[in-house]
Amino acid sequence: MTMTPPRQPALSVLTVPAFKDNYLWLVHDGTHAAVVDPGDAAPVRAALAAHDLRLTAILLTHHHADHIGGVPALLAEWDVPVFGPQNDGIDLVTHPLVQGDRITVPGIDLALDVLDVPGHTLGHIAYVRRDPDARWLFCGDTLFGAGCGRLFEGTPAQMAASLAQLAALPDETLVYCAHEYTMSNLAFAQAVDGANTALAARVEADGASRAAGQPTIPSTIALEKATNPFLRTTSAPIVRSLVAAGRVAEGAAPLEVFTALREWKNTF
Repeated sequence: MTMTPPRQPALSVLTVPAFKDNYLWLVHDGTHAAVVDPGDAAPVRAALAAHDLRLTAILLTHHHADHIGGVPALLAEWDVPVFGPQNDGIDLVTHPLVQGDRITVPGIDLALDVLDVPGHTLGHIAYVRRDPDARWLFCGDTLFGAGCGRLFEGTPAQMAASLAQLAALPDETLVYCAHEYTMSNLAFAQAVDGANTALAARVEADGASRAAGQPTIPSTIALEKATNPFLRTTSAPIVRSLVAAGRVAEGAAPLEVFTALREWKNTF
């Protein structure tokens, strides 16, 4: 008699708002949970209690306080491993990770691949779930809804390469970034890519979500490639907008376009 192995519980992602516009992510199977970038312990505790979940792991993408500030308080209550970047100066990390590492998150049936995505910080990493039935990306402050992170430590070339690596993921990959910046990013996108019909549709859809008090995140890689100017540096209309604004010359290379977009967005 052949025994059928028991089915693993399906995994879900809970959105946990924090501070003014952060999103902390709780991945759970109905019993156990891992938290991504817990900048504040209080909303994580509240979400765990509300859903009767037990914390089994902490996942970090980079060292900024709004992503790691809640870790000490959580560790005081739960003795769990802390996964995070090897090269981003986070002393609390117990399981340091770099590009090419693959982890299985304790307590839940979740396999994640690790990508190095420097730019926002030098050691920033992202986590990718490659399950064809549920492809997920936890990208911290690298890729945002219709935008990308500021270059606090890295170079434009590093960030452009990091974004290209994320854009190469399958179109249906859900993008779980760490901030609700989408509407302000869309305003900039319209300024540089105003004739983009996919962008106009996104502005309407995401605007309706925000008006209803709902998050715009997760988006998808397909949506970002269609509407995010930082992933569209070879787009002729975007280049024309930059030329018209005096920010690049005709025939500018994609990296020049990216650099000009990021500098313009900094003051938009």
